[in-house]
Amino acid sequence: METGTNTPRKLSTPARIAIGLVVGVVLGLIARAITGHDFTPAGPGGFEVEATKMLEWTLANVAMPLGGIFLNMMFMMIVPLVFSSLSLGVAGLGDIKAVGKLGLRVLVGTILLTSASVAIGLGLVNTVKPGEGLDPEIRAKLLSETSTAGVDQNLQRAKAAKSFGETVVMSVSRNPLEDMANLFNPNPNYKGGGIIAFLVFVVFFGAALTRVPANEAEPLIRFLEGLQSISMRIIEFAMWFAPIGVAALIFQTTAKLGIELFGVLGKYISIVMLGLLIHIVVTYSLMLKFGAKWNPILWFKTIQEVIITAFSTSSSNATLPTTLRVAEEKLKLPKAISSFVLTVGSTANQNGTALFEGITVLFLAQFYGIELSTQAQFTVVLMSIMAGIGTAGVPGGSIPLIVILLQSIGVPAEGIGIILGVDRLLDMSRTVVNVVGDMVLATLASGPPSAEFLAAQD
Repeated sequence: METGTNTPRKLSTPARIAIGLVVGVVLGLIARAITGHDFTPAGPGGFEVEATKMLEWTLANVAMPLGGIFLNMMFMMIVPLVFSSLSLGVAGLGDIKAVGKLGLRVLVGTILLTSASVAIGLGLVNTVKPGEGLDPEIRAKLLSETSTAGVDQNLQRAKAAKSFGETVVMSVSRNPLEDMANLFNPNPNYKGGGIIAFLVFVVFFGAALTRVPANEAEPLIRFLEGLQSISMRIIEFAMWFAPIGVAALIFQTTAKLGIELFGVLGKYISIVMLGLLIHIVVTYSLMLKFGAKWNPILWFKTIQEVIITAFSTSSSNATLPTTLRVAEEKLKLPKAISSFVLTVGSTANQNGTALFEGITVLFLAQFYGIELSTQAQFTVVLMSIMAGIGTAGVPGGSIPLIVILLQSIGVPAEGIGIILGVDRLLDMSRTVVNVVGDMVLATLASGPPSAEFLAAQD
């Protein structure tokens, strides 16, 4: 006979967000069906007109505030999270001069792999253009009704052409505090480098941490670790509210777009998955074959456990114990090399996340009909690479950085609600690419397969 009580299992955050997405979609479609497809039903009065007025009131006084609160909760901790995560990621590379060839290989490998992932993502999104296809009138209505402060100013800044020399100079911050203050509500008179200048400052800050005596750097590193943990905890509070915020945001969009939204969203999901697949199958295999002299098929077969763990946990950090064990026991990589590279890579080598961020930002720009210049896209590339280094290795850790990217090029931040409902699957998939990228990096740093590994295959 069973004893005790059966306590119901709590729904996970992704499940709650998915429910919020479904509720928002259903309510949006119902509202759209009742009020008419274009919010302007024919006739001098009647039920549809009154329903339209009620819907407009609901959008302005219920949905918009709830969605806005969720976004502001995310905005609130972006600066401290990016500052702490990116600083620790760079500092975690260690003093390259002291580490020697290993540190240099990690740095170069991280930049190459992340750059390749972003290039794949941007190439796909520019070729397929998954965000296009909406009726121009609906797109214009979306832009005119968005509540993001300063969108017009941001858009003008995104379109403004700068010379190469100006871009290089402005990428080095003269006043980091001013750059931080202007991330979300830019002053029309602000002439600084914005988000890139801020990120460059943080990279310099993290690099400087590696060059001061350990006894002086340690207190600050502990502070940054605490700041990162606190920032992630506050973002967890925001994610607790996320189902309501996502329902409100997606309700607004669905009520305006109807079923058209799902065709566009399906193309977006397909492009992200295709980009991740190309990067893991093609890029990683080429690096293993020609960079480390490994058989890619045998290598991937050996790390199956890592892939399964990464997909199920959606966390590079949670997968780290498994990657360390598989690298040492199955791939037979030198422990000193694999421990260093995999530990640093769990934060600093986020290839899948960088690819996802680049695709998402350009997709939402296309969705809202915002045409980005070549320079603006180059900005997205640089920021995605740097954000890939600063992304926390936990589920959903890339979302705050995507918001920064959106703001920097004038894309309404409300667009994040469109992708949050489907982010769980994409998060699981890009975590696999992140973690496998760490293993590739450790293999590249270790060199060709050892005699011990080859003997184990016989």
